[in-house]
Amino acid sequence: MSIIGIGEDGLAGLSDASRKALGEAETVFGGERHLALAGIGDRGRTWPVPFDAEVVLACRGRPTAVLASGDPFWHGAGGTLAEKLERGEWIAHPAPSTFSLAAARLGWRLENVVCLGLHAAPFERLVPHLARGVRIICLLRDGRAARDLAQWLSERGWDASPMWTLSAIGGPREHIAQYRADGYAADPDNDLVAVALEARGAAGLARSSGLPDALFAHDGQLTKRPIRALALSALAPRSGERLWDIGAGSGSISIEWALCGGTAIAIEARADRVANIRSNAASFGLTHRISVVEGAAPGALSGLATPDAVFIGGGLDADMFDAVWSRIAPGTRLVAHAVTLETEALLSDLQQRHGGELMRVEIAHADALGRYRSWKAARPVVQWSAVR
Repeated sequence: MSIIGIGEDGLAGLSDASRKALGEAETVFGGERHLALAGIGDRGRTWPVPFDAEVVLACRGRPTAVLASGDPFWHGAGGTLAEKLERGEWIAHPAPSTFSLAAARLGWRLENVVCLGLHAAPFERLVPHLARGVRIICLLRDGRAARDLAQWLSERGWDASPMWTLSAIGGPREHIAQYRADGYAADPDNDLVAVALEARGAAGLARSSGLPDALFAHDGQLTKRPIRALALSALAPRSGERLWDIGAGSGSISIEWALCGGTAIAIEARADRVANIRSNAASFGLTHRISVVEGAAPGALSGLATPDAVFIGGGLDADMFDAVWSRIAPGTRLVAHAVTLETEALLSDLQQRHGGELMRVEIAHADALGRYRSWKAARPVVQWSAVR
């Protein structure tokens, strides 16, 4: 199978090897636009909607070509197909990606640009990346999606952001236009390939642990900002790692873990809190990184993928600990919090048996007291952190 990247210049932009592979293929898959650009006739088959790689895999063992925009392995079909094939079953012939072409037209250093595919993803995927001066290139479905993106940005304080629409880039119909997000006026029916933007306006999300509590939907069951920062420091998130967030409440720990590049499984027994977790994951653009399990531990842990770290924010007892400890692999980090004397005693016992660090945190905030101010203390939190 040949996976071939094609640009708006059609056959003229393909290498000799790509053209040879196309000529030898019994069947050529691609979007209608790709097949037209390559001049494929009766051998062409358009992708099904929704996309399904199985129609290509049905041709396994026969000379087959797949056409994709630009670089098939950057937000394209290449990765999906390669995951399902053996190493020797496919060969790739990439072309310059839309991201590369857009950066070249705008004079942007591509290594300093955030590149996103938003064909079928919500605009909230931008949230973790938006900050003053950040440059972003995103692939969109069409001109209507670009108009909706401009409105979405304006509603969230990024109205001053310059935007560039790049249509049919790399071909004879190439068109580039610049707007401001709050003054976007392009034809919504145009054949759009990409939008580039330079974020201007709001401050964006801080990169430090302990985001403001006001950013999360919750019913009061929330690991508060300073305690959350301490929990995340002990959890030590790393890109690509998986967290179990047991008794997730609002999902704030899962959210901040996922913002560090990991994935999280949020386990929560109450349906109303599950709804809050889902809402928070959506508002931060992290639904692809956070899975929500409605149920109580330890029963809800059955069948879950093994974690790299576990956070237990409340409700820990000896049975739950034994169930969690027996399921996690050596090297797994575990952080548990206690606010009751009973759970505090349990953590003290666990620290003696399994080692780790035991810490008691007391925080007070300035509050009004008549005409004056005084310290208002929050409940102390005991944190135990250990490695399995």
